[in-house]
Amino acid sequence: MATTTQMESKRKIFITGANGLLGQKLVEQLVAKGEFLVFGSGRGESRLPGKGFEYIDLEITSEEQILKTIQAIHPDIIIHGAAMTNVDQCEQNQEACFDANVNATKYLVKAAESVQAHFIFLSTDFIFSGEKGPLDEKEEASPVNYYGKTKLLGEEIVMNSQTKWAIARTVLVFGIAHDMSRTNIILWVKSSLESGKQIQVVDDQFRTPTLAEDLAAGCILIAEKGAEGIFNISGSDFLTPYEMAMMTADYFGLNKELIKRSDSSTFTQPAKRPLKTGFIIEKARKELGYEPKTFQTAIGILAKQIILARS
Repeated sequence: MATTTQMESKRKIFITGANGLLGQKLVEQLVAKGEFLVFGSGRGESRLPGKGFEYIDLEITSEEQILKTIQAIHPDIIIHGAAMTNVDQCEQNQEACFDANVNATKYLVKAAESVQAHFIFLSTDFIFSGEKGPLDEKEEASPVNYYGKTKLLGEEIVMNSQTKWAIARTVLVFGIAHDMSRTNIILWVKSSLESGKQIQVVDDQFRTPTLAEDLAAGCILIAEKGAEGIFNISGSDFLTPYEMAMMTADYFGLNKELIKRSDSSTFTQPAKRPLKTGFIIEKARKELGYEPKTFQTAIGILAKQIILARS
């Protein structure tokens, strides 16, 4: 058992979006490390397994609730991972998107300033136009959809804050939630091919797909080192979804002939997607000691997690 003195000496870390995929991995890794007092927040009841953390039901679009919660806990670090991330829903429900991604960030930054917490903001490759990639931290932003616009506005709020801040930009996060509530390209390809279904996969979009565990580890490195500024925290493999699908089929020994190449123009979606993004992660490697898994290794990790989740 930790003594009262040990508990008091531990820094407090507060996470928004704790019920989400990244939030689950953050809480799990932080609790395992035992270096922080961990506070996870989300909308409604906790969907987090395990112990060793405190959960708070929090509406991040309520300025009053946020200020009250942050001032009561007085965290040393805030990792703001909560956001409206469904790109098409953001395009179709712009008011709700602005509230979740811009207003909530503004309220949280204000609360962070009041306790002088180190504010770590999760951002996205969707702030870029998609004309070139992979990109470094100095690339100029030019979003092509409403989701990207709101995340860029969030970044600007953070950069102009009067507290210590960092921005962790990421790309195409994939992984398995403990309750298997989320799908991803690996699960989708695996289940489609196993049921003999033909799938259309684009080969004109380029990304550096990011394992959720790696993104969590990168955010924790920023927190531990008290790092400031912008960091690209993504995978290192520059791939198209078609290449990801082929690698998944190879790994599981499935029929690759069912995977058909297509391009983005064949899909009609409410929100435009940037074609080419992906990140150069040298800064994070050098300054944080961040090293992500290869996509191939990540498939193997997910394969093991699927077995564990179903056992």
